[in-house]
Amino acid sequence: MSSTERDGTVATDAAGTDGGSLNGDAGGSAPESTDRSGTSGLAAGRSRRAGDRIFESLTTGSAVLITVFIAAIAVFLIVQAVPALAKERDGIGAFFTHSGAWNLNYTSNDGGWMEFGIPNLFFTTVLASAVALAIAMPVALGIAIFLSNYCPKRLVRPLGFMVDLLAAVPSIVFGIWGMQVLGPSLGGIFEWVHGWAGSFFLFQWDQQTSPAFSTSRNVFTGGVVLAIMILPIIAATTREVFIQTPRGHIEAALALGATRWEVVRLTVLPFGRSGYVSGAMLGLGRALGETMALYMVIASAPGFRWSLFDGGTTFATAIANAAPEFNDDTKAGAYIAAGLVLFALTFIVNAAARTVVNNRK
Repeated sequence: MSSTERDGTVATDAAGTDGGSLNGDAGGSAPESTDRSGTSGLAAGRSRRAGDRIFESLTTGSAVLITVFIAAIAVFLIVQAVPALAKERDGIGAFFTHSGAWNLNYTSNDGGWMEFGIPNLFFTTVLASAVALAIAMPVALGIAIFLSNYCPKRLVRPLGFMVDLLAAVPSIVFGIWGMQVLGPSLGGIFEWVHGWAGSFFLFQWDQQTSPAFSTSRNVFTGGVVLAIMILPIIAATTREVFIQTPRGHIEAALALGATRWEVVRLTVLPFGRSGYVSGAMLGLGRALGETMALYMVIASAPGFRWSLFDGGTTFATAIANAAPEFNDDTKAGAYIAAGLVLFALTFIVNAAARTVVNNRK
């Protein structure tokens, strides 16, 4: 072997040795790097899973806590109402049928009986709330359509804020305004309506029992005040649904030559109908439980005749009126029983609104 060949062999061996060493070093370091990154990812995964578990526990606990609170309220109302219902003169069924004056003086009645019922409270509450819905729903729909489709963009935020601001006005302010300003202002209109439609049961007026037209502290005025109070709830809910109408639907209608009103009628309204109905149900739930405004606006009346020009007593105002009697647990139980019916009624209304929303999804 020549000197040149020996030098090539030595060079080749050295290169192979060095390459093998380098490859070995690289190959040896790769698993170590992989192990470190895998350990780091595993630790991060464990940390994330722990955080998820904590968050899930907190949210679940919050949901359970709300359910427990609602159940506790229902149990309290039932426990407090049962002793009073047990003293009903004609049995518990009379609680749902007795429409006369309440007699809660069980200490002076032979046998310790009481006589009370909810028909007048129920029908007055429903009538005032129905008037409020009849006024508020079309106005809220118009507001929602205008803000979501017609209003200039620079005015959407301030006008929407002004509507939402109505929800922040205290009930007592609405009550004072309704009693001192709205009622006397509507008196002339009510008197004119009674003049040509007084034979219709909704517009009957009795000089002996109905509030004077000069004050108009009647169910109709109470319904108007309630309508203004629930207007922002219905309008805000409806508008939020309307603006979520798929843009593709709107553009398709425009491409077919639809006018702006036709776009609203064919795309926006069908898409947002469930939101509109659910917003109305939420507003109804708000109206059913209103106390202070109706306490000041609607004059108390013992009976119920389905007339909008009569006074009346709702569930909430009856309970507020009877506050001085709550030092007697048995008498208070009669009003708590009425409150239990109101609780069930509002719960049913809000559950119906939730059902409408879920069905739309």
